[in-house]
Amino acid sequence: MTNLTLKQLRYFEALAKHGHFGRAADVCAISQPALSMQIKELEEQLGTDLFERGARQVRLTNFGEAFAVRVRNILRSVDELGDLARASHNQPVGRLRIGVIPTVAPYLLPTIIGNLTSLYDGLDIHVRETLTSKLVEELAEGRLDTAIVALPVSEPTLTEVALFAENFVLVRPSEDEGKPVPNREALREMRLLLLEEGHCFRDQALSFCNIQSALPRELMDGSSLSTLVQMVSAGIGVTLIPEMAVAVETRSASVSAVRFQSPQPSRTIGMIWRKTSPLAKQLTRISEVVRQSADAMREQHDSIWRAQDFEFDARRQPSALRNSNGAFAVDKANDSALK
Repeated sequence: MTNLTLKQLRYFEALAKHGHFGRAADVCAISQPALSMQIKELEEQLGTDLFERGARQVRLTNFGEAFAVRVRNILRSVDELGDLARASHNQPVGRLRIGVIPTVAPYLLPTIIGNLTSLYDGLDIHVRETLTSKLVEELAEGRLDTAIVALPVSEPTLTEVALFAENFVLVRPSEDEGKPVPNREALREMRLLLLEEGHCFRDQALSFCNIQSALPRELMDGSSLSTLVQMVSAGIGVTLIPEMAVAVETRSASVSAVRFQSPQPSRTIGMIWRKTSPLAKQLTRISEVVRQSADAMREQHDSIWRAQDFEFDARRQPSALRNSNGAFAVDKANDSALK
């Protein structure tokens, strides 16, 4: 037992997570036989099996499941020793493991990363894009330092810092441009395209429309906002997307995006991290950079929405127009104004 090594514990954690020797070996950047040998040696030292080995995957034994809980705690504590060293610096340095939900990552990450790397020389940013539930889990296990999510997450072990509020907009086929903006009651009668189960943005859209997810309805699911917008362009239905996604997702689709009447549906985006994290001061500074990045982006988008009475002309450069109804239409033949 005294000969257990951190390397063995990290190999064990990788195999427990992936349930496959090949995938775990790839993650650990070693050969599959070397990983297998290390796990076998660990089991011999413990005097019992950690895994049930099947033809296609491996599963934790009962002892292995109990062992895995303690291993995660040990590895998290070891990682926090490194965090303590980083926390001794006056500004963020070294590795930053940041998670982001999919309805934020493609639109805000480029600006955030650019601003962080220009401000903090030597900051090594690792990005993880996945659903909120997975980000919260990985934060708790010490595999992430922080995450950008929609608030609240209501986890007592996590610090939540609200950064900005963002409205949702309606995306509908371009031929609907100029029509009255439907209210939530009218939306319930339309074919509404939503992200698949598990996305918090889906739940927020359903809540605005006062639709129960379990009820059989004319709803269609997509795996990404891009897919939803392209489905709208094909005339399949309508969808809601966050305002930060409009410029990116509508530039190659024949759609019209329009703001709702007040009160507009919205969400609050913020950062979360463990309350026990030694990096709390550094993460607070980073949250300010994220806030400023988002503010700059929203100002740019607001300038487009405020533009009054553009006349569309396919021979001219502008590809965005705003009509008297507040709609924002996009000419898919010329999207340079939105890039």
